[in-house]
Amino acid sequence: MATGQLFSRTTQALFYNYKQLPIQRMLDFDFLCGRETPSVAGIINPGSEGFQKLFFGQEEIAIPVHGSIEAACAAHPMADVFINFASFRSAAASSMSALKQPTIRVVAIIAEGVPESDTKHLIAYARSNNKVVIGPATVGGIQAGAFRIGDTAGTIDNIIACKLYRPGSVGFVSKSGGMSNELYNTIARVTDGIYEGIAIGGDVFPGSTLSDHVLRFNNIPQVKMIVVLGELGGRDEYSLVEAIKQGKVNKPVVAWVSGTCARLFKSEVQFGHAGAKSGGELESAQAKNQALKDAGAVVPTSFEAFEASIKEAFDKLVEEGKIESVKEFTPPPIPEDLNTAIKSGKVRAPTHIISTISDDRGEEPCYAGVPMSSILEQGFGVGDIISLLWFKRSLPRYCTKFIEICIMLCADHGPCVSGAHNTIVTARAGKDLVSSLVSGLLTIGPRFGGAIDDAARYFKDAYDRGLTPYEFVESMKKKGIRVPGIGHRIKRGDNRDKRVELLQEFARTNFPSVKYMEYAVQVETYTLTKANNLVMNVDGAIGSLFLDLLAGSGMFTKPEIDEIVEIGYLNGLFVLARSIGLIGHTFDQKRLKQPLYRHPWEDVLYTK
Repeated sequence: MATGQLFSRTTQALFYNYKQLPIQRMLDFDFLCGRETPSVAGIINPGSEGFQKLFFGQEEIAIPVHGSIEAACAAHPMADVFINFASFRSAAASSMSALKQPTIRVVAIIAEGVPESDTKHLIAYARSNNKVVIGPATVGGIQAGAFRIGDTAGTIDNIIACKLYRPGSVGFVSKSGGMSNELYNTIARVTDGIYEGIAIGGDVFPGSTLSDHVLRFNNIPQVKMIVVLGELGGRDEYSLVEAIKQGKVNKPVVAWVSGTCARLFKSEVQFGHAGAKSGGELESAQAKNQALKDAGAVVPTSFEAFEASIKEAFDKLVEEGKIESVKEFTPPPIPEDLNTAIKSGKVRAPTHIISTISDDRGEEPCYAGVPMSSILEQGFGVGDIISLLWFKRSLPRYCTKFIEICIMLCADHGPCVSGAHNTIVTARAGKDLVSSLVSGLLTIGPRFGGAIDDAARYFKDAYDRGLTPYEFVESMKKKGIRVPGIGHRIKRGDNRDKRVELLQEFARTNFPSVKYMEYAVQVETYTLTKANNLVMNVDGAIGSLFLDLLAGSGMFTKPEIDEIVEIGYLNGLFVLARSIGLIGHTFDQKRLKQPLYRHPWEDVLYTK
């Protein structure tokens, strides 16, 4: 493996299995370092294509999303690092696919628990094809001031504290990603900082070893000294021991193998990593530390003394003139995300939508403050749900029952009315459910099903002003306005609409007051003296009875009642109810496989 530097300020990567935060952190690091181009060239999400919006400093950018590794590599031939955030179940297969791409040089596998046999195949393929695998079970790696893999080195605050926004003189390699963060900070306190840091991962078989990266660091001129943090278990450190003994490493190496406390336990101890388990004396931390010391590495007496040993080695290089002072600069501030700034109380931002009827932010959705579980436990019906979502209160059972009766009675009125006709014609034209439904709903208006609000509005105004039925009807006639809720094309005084009778019967039995309905009946009595078809229709019945519901329940103020009528709540009831029938007509036509409708010539009057 040896060779030298893996990354640079122009390195670009392909990110497998989209994760917003790690990608954004990479882009924030790029901006912090003053890179001209983002380090993430493309995102790979199997089966998906398009773009993902992220930020590069204050600028919002669109990063391409590709559906396959092959497509991404073809689209971004300069991207030679593959960052794999797949789960342990698919990490090996996707990593092997990436290694087989000629443009990919480095693969970082983040997942823990990748099967060891799969990892061995990846290692063998990478070594035979002169490619590098970092991981599995790794946080990744970082080249200070140049390139960062995923979440390496933690938060931006930590990166600034560790001076990772510009290169130092120390090459660092560890098995542990978490301890890497600790050592980046330690090294920054007593040296000029990291040049490159790698966490090889804690699995038994890492894709690359401690010695692989130490030998690389030895070939990088900017790296003046090397810090190594090993751990008990395995024999990786002994390959480093041999490399030092054979003179393959000619730069100072300060090393420590953690896990010396294992001897305090009477039985074998498994530490956090899969590979952190001593299988014998040679794999103990004490044996490895002694071997490294005997080979010529600087090994402190304890982890607590590690920092002092690093400082001593660095200061000696400075005294010898082998390290020049690094030019410090203040990195640019990373713009804070709006959500983060709001949570921290730094800014306030106006909302764009106001909602008072439902809330889905908690453990379960709430309708007008009532949790979904309570709705089910109390056996709420459709009428109860409408009372919560439309009226923002739980109405008495007779009110919600009336609402349900209205929905049942108005759900459909046969295939010949305009709404059903439109829906049928649209469905037979091969259109989808929503298109067929909407074509029928669009016919609802003053002439079809949309007179409920007007009926309520005019009946209420006339009754509240104390007009007699005669005065009301005649005043409407003078204005040239038909009385809403009165009149039917089919029904007559001697053949009344059964729906109207059912609604009135329910109201007389259950409502505390039916003053508006009785007034509407008196108006009907007068209009029938003029023509036998001027009978109360279902719009008039619902309109007048809803006024009684609102006024008689005692749960609404007069201004609230006026607002409900003005906004169009009552027509909303007809729209909701009739949608059931229109959907039924759509399904009916499609089930019957009816052909395209063409109106017959004989039903058209052709005239000049």
